[in-house]
Order: sequence, then structure tokens, then C-alpha cells
Amino acid sequence: MSEGINLSQPSLTLSLPKETWLVKTRGLLKYIGPAFIVSVAYIDPGNFAMNISGGSIFNYSLIWVILWSNLMAIFLQCMSAKLGIATGHNLPEMCAKVFSKKANWFFWLEAEFAAMATDLAEFLGGTLGLYLLFHIPMIYAGLINGVLTFLIVYMEKYGQKVVERIIGTLVAVIIAAYTIEMFLAKPDWGQAGLHTLIPSLPNGEAVLIAVGMLGATVMPHVIYLHSQLVQARNRKDYNDKQKLKHLRMERIDIAIAMNIAFIVNAAMVIVSAAVFFRNGMVVDTIEQAHQSLQPLLGSLSCGAFGIALLASGLSSSAVGTMAGQTIMKGFVGLSIPINVRRLITMTPAMIIIASGVNPMNALVISQVILSFALPFAIIPMLWITSHKDLMGNLVNKPLTKVIGCVITCLIVGLNAVLLYLTFTGNV
Repeated sequence: MSEGINLSQPSLTLSLPKETWLVKTRGLLKYIGPAFIVSVAYIDPGNFAMNISGGSIFNYSLIWVILWSNLMAIFLQCMSAKLGIATGHNLPEMCAKVFSKKANWFFWLEAEFAAMATDLAEFLGGTLGLYLLFHIPMIYAGLINGVLTFLIVYMEKYGQKVVERIIGTLVAVIIAAYTIEMFLAKPDWGQAGLHTLIPSLPNGEAVLIAVGMLGATVMPHVIYLHSQLVQARNRKDYNDKQKLKHLRMERIDIAIAMNIAFIVNAAMVIVSAAVFFRNGMVVDTIEQAHQSLQPLLGSLSCGAFGIALLASGLSSSAVGTMAGQTIMKGFVGLSIPINVRRLITMTPAMIIIASGVNPMNALVISQVILSFALPFAIIPMLWITSHKDLMGNLVNKPLTKVIGCVITCLIVGLNAVLLYLTFTGNV
């Protein structure tokens, strides 16, 4: 009898860790999603343009910019998520509570303008993807892109998790496409690893492209949006312990999603360096990159690039439209039907496409607008998260405040450089 007890004891002991691991995994999976929606902004068509240009001109030298931009993005997204979890409101709603009505009208106007500028770049990417893959004229490709984006965002009607799954699938498509590109490009991994860790700026033009990479990475609309997305898993009756758990889970979500975005961005630079720089080609348009891949790497690479661009354009267009909805309602409480809000956010991008404006010029203009808008998202967020009466136990610690100030000054300063170079005709 005693032998039977001894034999059964090990199996009981072994089953407990397995059960605990499964419970913890299921618990984490409940929180995975919001950061994946946000991460799309970090692998949008603007990133395609800047990363391809950087790799084709400076080889692997600027991969470190992607790493440091990603670290800044992780910090800012954690701040946005924390604000949403601690207060039970998104950033625009909190601005409406703590700042004057005039200030909020100003915040709303510049944020809505930024959301439309963001949508402009995203719509151009999706439209170019359709044009390059299926040779559909730009105006018709733009209309198809608009309809597909509307359908993705409309699925929010069935719950945020449905949209998270759609966006996650599109992100998986981008990852798969660039995995194929990396396999075909055969990069120098030693040089890629070295330049990821060691910063270098070969000349003044490298500074310009590095600033552009940062400007294409850190975007204001997802700072507003993330604080809204966490509400789907937030509850008004959560106590401090439950809020801390939610924040820990969301930080894991952010770490996974943002690092995937980093890998995709780094892959863009690495493939561009391995293919275009190695063959002495300077690529400064997305269309040129697509056309050049076929003779250099074959039709599989060319097709993978087009599919990645289309998936990026569709997913980031949907995210930009969702951010526009959050902004429109939050700052000034405009009661506009949700479908009308979506159309308002999309319309300027459709007008630009229909007018036949050069896509790369439009992309540069959109980056300039975002340079203006970025401080108006970061500074109020850091101000709110530093006040205990608003944040409770999740208020920023002194070290967090210092890091926030340093990152804010660096981002604002570099975006100011991008703005200056643009208006002086150097970009």
C-alpha cells in the first residue's frame, strides 16, 4: 500500500508546475492584442520608405537607429497603456478633464489633422501595394483600399478582439514576407549585428535619414489610441492590485509586439543593404524598390515585397482610422455617428490620391505634420501620468519622469531637425 502511495506522488508533483504554467499562459493570452494593433504604426509604409532608403545608401550603418527608436516607442506605449489602466479613460478624455476647453479644442484640431496626415501615408502604402501587385490604376486602387479599410474597422462592431485578430494576421503576413526576403537576400549577419549595437553616422545625409527613421517610427496617433485599446480589458471596479496586474500583462504585450516591429524594421534595412547597396543602387521610392527586386532576386522576392506593403497599408490604415475615432470623440465630445467619423478621417487621403500628387512628396508632407503633432501627445501624457491624484499608485516614479523628459526632449529635438531640413529644402 505504501509503495502505491510513493509511486503516485511523483506524478502529482510533476503535474502541478504544468498546470500552473498553463494557467499563467491562458491568463497572459487574455491580455495579448492591444499592443499588436499599435505596433502596426511602427511598420507602416512610411517605415518602408525610410528604411529602404537608409539601407540602400548607408548599408547596415543605421540599424542602431531602429533599435533606439524602438526602445523609445516601448517607453511611450507603456505610458499610454498605464494612463488608460489607471484612470479608466483614454488620453484625449483625460485631457478634456484636466485642461481648459480652449486648450482641448486646440489639442483636438492638431490631433485630428495628425490622424488625417497619418491616414494619408497609410492609404498611399495600401494603394501602392494594390497598384504594384495587380496593376490597378491608383484612383481605383485607392477606392478599393478605402473599402477594405472600412470593412476592417467595421469589424470592431463585433468586439475589439476580432479587429486584433485581423490586424495580427496582417502583421503575420508582413513577417512571413520579410522572412522570405531575408532568406533570398543572404545578408552579412556579422555586419548587421555590429551596426545594431554600435552607433555610427557616416555623414550629414546619414543624420537626415536617421531623423527621418525616428520620425517614421514614433507617431502621435497610437499614443492616443493605446490608452483607448486597453479599456476593452479594463474595469471600473478594479482595485490597485488588479490594475497592477493588468499593467504587467500589458507591458508583456508591448514587449512582444514592439520587438516584432523592431525585427521587421531591421529586416527592411538589412534586405535593402544586402540587395541594393551591394549592387550599387540608391533607392528613394517604393516603386523603384519593387521594380528592382525582380531582376536582382526574382519574382518571389518582388511579390513578397508587394504583399508586405499591401498588408502594411491595410492594417495601418485601419489603425489610423481607429485613432481618428478616439481623437474626435475624446477631446471635445463630438457626438458624430461612428461611420461618419471613419469617413471624415479617410476622406483627405482619398482626395490626395485622386489629385495625382507624387506619393513620396505626400509622404514627406505627412511626416512634417506629425513632427508638429508629436509634442502635443507626449507632453500632456507625461504630465497626467506624473500626478498622483489622477493616477493613484500607478503615478510615475522619479526615474520614470527623468527618462520621460529625456526621451521627450530627444524626440522633439530630432523632429525639429527634420522639420528644419524639410523647410530648407534638404529633404
